[in-house]
Amino acid sequence: MTAAQSYAPQVKIPATYMRGGTSKGVFFRLQDLPEAAQVPGTARDKLFMRVIGSPDAYGAHIDGMGGATSSTSKCVILCKSSQPDHDVDYLYGQVSIDKAFVDWSGNCGNLSTGAGAFALHAGLVDPSRIPQNGVCEVRIWQANIGKTIIAHVPVTNGEVQETGDFELDGVTFPAAEIVLEFMNPSEDGEGSMFPTGNLVDELEVEGLGNLKATMISAGIPTVFVNAEDIGYTGTELRETINTDPAALAKFEAIRIAGALRMGLIKDPSEAATRQHTPKIAFVAKPKDYVASSGKEIKADNVDLLVRALSMGKLHHAMMGTAAVAIGTAAAIPGTLVNLAAGGGERQAVRFGHPSGTLRVGAEAIQVNGEWTVTKAIMSRSARILMEGWVRVPGDSF
Repeated sequence: MTAAQSYAPQVKIPATYMRGGTSKGVFFRLQDLPEAAQVPGTARDKLFMRVIGSPDAYGAHIDGMGGATSSTSKCVILCKSSQPDHDVDYLYGQVSIDKAFVDWSGNCGNLSTGAGAFALHAGLVDPSRIPQNGVCEVRIWQANIGKTIIAHVPVTNGEVQETGDFELDGVTFPAAEIVLEFMNPSEDGEGSMFPTGNLVDELEVEGLGNLKATMISAGIPTVFVNAEDIGYTGTELRETINTDPAALAKFEAIRIAGALRMGLIKDPSEAATRQHTPKIAFVAKPKDYVASSGKEIKADNVDLLVRALSMGKLHHAMMGTAAVAIGTAAAIPGTLVNLAAGGGERQAVRFGHPSGTLRVGAEAIQVNGEWTVTKAIMSRSARILMEGWVRVPGDSF
């Protein structure tokens, strides 16, 4: 460096690195962000990209907090809620790994678990609502999608209980169980749970022809197809799909076709800047398989098999929001998810995913010919991994 050159020093921003469900991300209190990043816009997006280490042409996130997967390239902002009868507002940003953008179009169901725990850790919940010992009901306003999530967070001696014996497939070590309730998780408005108005559609996909598809907006917009219709068994693990460029291109074609039919985009070119939604999932009837951990999953222990893609790659387990979509679709007779699970009415399913199994419940009712879901329920866990400050160059945002 010559005498004429000068570089902005790094700035320190209070942050907490948390695992929530099978994801992890960097959590911030809104008031701790630099002033320019306290409002939506370019500064906030640039800050989050620099925190995570994106865009990274190497796809490794060596120079940031990200883990180079969709499950680990995430940032969260929490503040005291602006909504009546809620404790906190929770805003989630999915940071692209290799492109310069942050996707704000949906929620992260896994990090919703972390949001409930972090709200208590960060002092954002009224102390009068926190038991000395017991379970604290944290009322979360999910600001990306305008929905309520209730997290039932265990508390011991006035602090979040993080350790425990609850095991979650896709997470190496046990922890304390947090029960999540996603309230009225479908899109608002008549016919909006099924944007096309149908439980099953014929979806025309470039290069693949017509595929049967269930397109649902519950938890997160999701397109479900049958595994056998696209040449799979439903027992595939991450490497099978993610090392096959032709397979990834096929799933992106399905995603674009689904996004168009669901009205999420108007032109295929818009899909490049909306990678987070919709999700693509393929379903199959139960079969024996070996999970990525080496654990044997028996067909008679699950109702169906589901594999899902997030940010263009097969997820190592299951996104929490997609699990809401699975539970909701399974509860509605006639959807591809419901049929893969054996058909009929049901209030819960246990499905097999690449890392093991997950149970999700949903309460769906039909009113005047329209399906609505009152809530979806699942159990996850969360744990603080590190807390203190994250540092970024002062001129990066």
